[in-house]
Formats: sequence, structure tokens, C-alpha cells
Amino acid sequence: MSTGSTTAARAAVQRGAGQNLALATAAFALTFWAWNLIGPLSKTYADRLDLDPTQLSVLVAFPVLVGAVGRIPAGILTDRFGGRVMLTAACFVSIVPVLLVGLSGNSYAALLVSGFLLGIAGTSFAVGIPFVNAWYPPAKRGFATGIFGAGMGGTALSAFLTPRLVDGMGLLATHLVMCAALAVMGVIVWASARNAPQWRPSTEPALPRLKAVMRLKVTWQMSLLYAIAFGGFVAFSTYLPTMLVSAYGLAQTDAGLRTAGFSLAAVVARPAGGILSDKVGPLKVCLTSFFGAAIMAVVLSFEPPLEIPAGASFVLMALFLGLGTGGVFALVAELVDPARVGGVTGIVGAAGGLGGYFPPLIMGANYQANGDYTIGLLLLAVTALLVGLFTLKAFRKLPQADLITPRE
Repeated sequence: MSTGSTTAARAAVQRGAGQNLALATAAFALTFWAWNLIGPLSKTYADRLDLDPTQLSVLVAFPVLVGAVGRIPAGILTDRFGGRVMLTAACFVSIVPVLLVGLSGNSYAALLVSGFLLGIAGTSFAVGIPFVNAWYPPAKRGFATGIFGAGMGGTALSAFLTPRLVDGMGLLATHLVMCAALAVMGVIVWASARNAPQWRPSTEPALPRLKAVMRLKVTWQMSLLYAIAFGGFVAFSTYLPTMLVSAYGLAQTDAGLRTAGFSLAAVVARPAGGILSDKVGPLKVCLTSFFGAAIMAVVLSFEPPLEIPAGASFVLMALFLGLGTGGVFALVAELVDPARVGGVTGIVGAAGGLGGYFPPLIMGANYQANGDYTIGLLLLAVTALLVGLFTLKAFRKLPQADLITPRE
């Protein structure tokens, strides 16, 4: 091949990388909006169904469960069928639980079931990471996964727009609009997205592949880190509207606006964490995230006054957690063989989702028992501090060769 044609081919791949990264990020953002449809409407459901704080926290947390556990098979299936097929499937399959949630507004039991199924929308993360990872060289994967991760801004869109759409259109109509948006996105992804030229489907059976991934030390190390970084983000994004309404007496729309600001700060910080990881290394980014989050959790445990003190504290918490989500997957991209990224991402993503499942339950029980969130926030501070110390010890001197799967 001539030099000119080689350069043209590389340029074509670069153009394809940008387009597919944009498509994956857009699909991720929309499915994350769908995943977070219940949290911003917590006051609506609490008033309509006369729910106590514990019942409400269970309802808000339920979609996180399937969104977490479902990432494991989603990651394995992405290695087998590719990101184009799986992103399309995530959009179309999510339509069913979104519709069911819209139809279940008058029954707590029906909401729990449909909210549980709504977690399917949250599995798109484990699909997108290996999909975009394959398009970029190792030196740019922190950037790529960071940009893709900004799609978690779908939670900000949900927090800001969902209560307003419900106020203007009604509960069922809002969910029907989301169903239509997911259908359109599924068509766009199927028509326009492409797997990376060098990507090859894995032909290894799913169960042995999953067992092989689970035997890697790096899988469990990254799972612990991501359970704090992304789990903290998910917990705040889903439960913050409830927390602001109960602790600060805000209206649902005002709480949604502030939650959107929190999510937006984390969204901006995530690609920044990936880019900084490419420049200074993911270890420094992760340590900054965990120790910073620990400090802010202590500050928030004192329930600072609304507006500037509380607002600044929540934004700083979001920035630290966002940096960590970008840093952890930059570390994954460095330490895991590309052929294993889908499987590892599935388990790590599941750990992140589960990290966001339990805090709302603890917060709800804590508030019902004590009338405040102090104990829950202090538990977050201690956990983030311990994980930061673990990260410092585990990755300071551990060579990459001890973590990576040998290339075939």
C-alpha cells in the first residue's frame, strides 16, 4: 500500500472513531436518562402513594440493581456481538420497562417491578466502553472512555427535564416521549454506528470467558475502585432529589435543578479525569478522587446551609467522583488486554452500579430513624478514605505485567 493510501486509511479510521464515539455517547446519555426516570419524581410518587422514607429509597434504588448486575452479561455479549448490535438492542429493549413505569404510577408494587426492569437501560455502559475502546490506541483510551463516560449526563437531563415534562404533559405522556426517543436512537445507532475495523468477535463460550475474567486480580481491584467512584455518583444522582426535598425543604423541580447541576459537574469531570490520566497517570487521578470525596462527605455531614455552602460542597463532591470515574477506566484501559475489556468492564460496571444501590437504602433508613443523613455521609467518608489508602498501596509498585492478561 502506498504512503498516500495508508495516510488516507488512517484518516478514515480517525473520522470513524469520532463519529462512533459521538453515537455511543449519545445512546449512553439517553439510556441513562431512561434509567433515572424514577428518582427525579420521588416526591410525586411519595405524595401519590403515601410512601415513607424507607419505601421511597427502595423504589429509587431498585432500577440500579438490574442496571448493575445486568452489565456482566452485557459486557460478555458485547465481546461476542459487538457494540453496534448491543447498543441498538439496549435502546430498543429499554422501551418496554420505560412504558411499564409510565403505566404503573398508581401502584407501589407495580412500580417496583417495572423499576426493577428499568435497570436494563443502565447496562448500556458495559456495552459502550469496549465499543469505543476498540476505536482508539492505548495512548488515547483515557480520552475516549472519558468522553463516552460523559454520557452519564443523561442523569442530569433526567433530573432537570423529567419533573418539568411531567408537570407540563403528565406522567404517562412523558414516558411515551422517552419511548419514542429510545426508538429513534436505536434506529440511528443501527444505521450509522460501526464496530472498529480491528475488532473481532470473541468465539469463546460465555461462561469460560466470564470465569477467566473473574480470575484476574485487576477485575476485582478495579471493581472496588469503581464501586466508590461511580457508585457514589449513581447514589447521589438517584437519591439527591429526595435528600434535598427532605433535608432542605425544596420543591421537586428545584431539587431536580440542583441535582442536574451535580450531575453536570460530574459529567464535565469524567472526561477531564480520562484526559488527566493520559497526562499524569490514572493513579494520581484516582487518589485525588477518593481523598477529595472523603473530605467533602465529612463537610456535607454537617448539613451546611443551602445555596453557596451546600451548593459548593455538592459540586465539589461531584467533581471528585467524576474525576474518579474517568481515572478508573483509564486504568482499566492500561491494564487489561483489549480482547478482555468487555468482560472486565461488565464486572467493574456491575460493581459500580451496586455501589450506587446500597447508599440510598442506608440514607433512607438513616433519615427515618434519626431525621438527618449524618451517619450515612460519614460512612461514605470512611469508605472513600479506606479505598484511597488501598489504591495507594495496591498500585504504587505493582507492575503492569502482574495484572494484564497475556495477549493471544
